[in-house]
Amino acid sequence: MAQKQHDYVPRKDVEFNNWFRNLLDYVARKTGGASPEWDHILQRNLDELAAAFVDWYANYEPTLHMHTPAQTTAKKDARARAEGVIRPFVKRFLHFDPVTNADRVNMALPIHDDIHTNHEVVEEEVEFNLIIRGIRVIHVDFWILGATGKAKPHNYDGAVIVWDVLDAPPSHPSALRRHIMASRTPFTLEFPEVERGKTVYVALCWQNGRGITGRWSDIKIAIVP
Repeated sequence: MAQKQHDYVPRKDVEFNNWFRNLLDYVARKTGGASPEWDHILQRNLDELAAAFVDWYANYEPTLHMHTPAQTTAKKDARARAEGVIRPFVKRFLHFDPVTNADRVNMALPIHDDIHTNHEVVEEEVEFNLIIRGIRVIHVDFWILGATGKAKPHNYDGAVIVWDVLDAPPSHPSALRRHIMASRTPFTLEFPEVERGKTVYVALCWQNGRGITGRWSDIKIAIVP
């Protein structure tokens, strides 16, 4: 299978092995010590990445010498498992601050263009909570999925919030008729007295500076206070 033109993961196994090892070592240095530079990656996340490398290398190393077709197949399967861990890890933890473009260069990852000249796809996802505090209002507290801070993605407009008070759960966020762009978190939704005690359904997605939106979050529910 041909490598994707803009795929950051090396195609050749020897290059992939060296690249993966460097990525793991770099992340470990940035997250280690008494005062880590990166505190948004938990130990269990790093352990999962490290375990993926151990699994990969255990199946890759035998193919460096005389080996069987079965060992070749095992190596290919291990690589697929490794990429299944690496790609979500990079997307979740290495696409936003405190990771810098210089860090991404050191890890041989794509750098971010500050003016988003090529940002045709919104990769970040939204996580959020619905907080009840007051009468007829619900606060939507949102952030980048996987981040510890509440900053929106760099140069993004903010999060699109859609919501509606319905008698039955909607099948998709597109069924929610009320919407607004929230540039800051938390955002307050206000409701009329007649909707108190009813169920509101809420979903969010990020929108970048070009007006391109990302993947919708799960739909969450709350009772209008």
